[in-house]
Amino acid sequence: MFVLDQRLLQDTLSVGDFPLCRLLLSNDSQYPWFILVPRRADISEIFQLSDAEQAQLWKETSVLSKTLQLLFNADKMNVAALGNVVSQLHMHVIVRHKTDAAWPAPVWGRHPAVAYSADQAAEVLARLKAVLTEDFTFAEQS
Repeated sequence: MFVLDQRLLQDTLSVGDFPLCRLLLSNDSQYPWFILVPRRADISEIFQLSDAEQAQLWKETSVLSKTLQLLFNADKMNVAALGNVVSQLHMHVIVRHKTDAAWPAPVWGRHPAVAYSADQAAEVLARLKAVLTEDFTFAEQS
């Protein structure tokens, strides 16, 4: 049974689901930073997914990356599956701007996270709702 890692639960806001992955928003307003987590139990590596699931993961990653690049006018998209701290397989999809707090370095550990306000999070979700219309189900927001 799929259970989201506790660290991901505490550090993110739930956005919704693609056919394979849960989409999360990292609770750091310095960067539009999203995380895709395949809804599969006990998976820590991409190669542990079936061939069809691997193809679906790349499809969802590509669709999300392209959507975010346009939506947030990115200078660069950073996409990575590291898993050194959280072993549950997850794909980071981070919008980068030459003016962001960490540019040009990686965002990890560069600056303490600055949590989204309720209004900021609602704005990001509203922007996504306008463009993620196919094969995506938004989470109920509290």
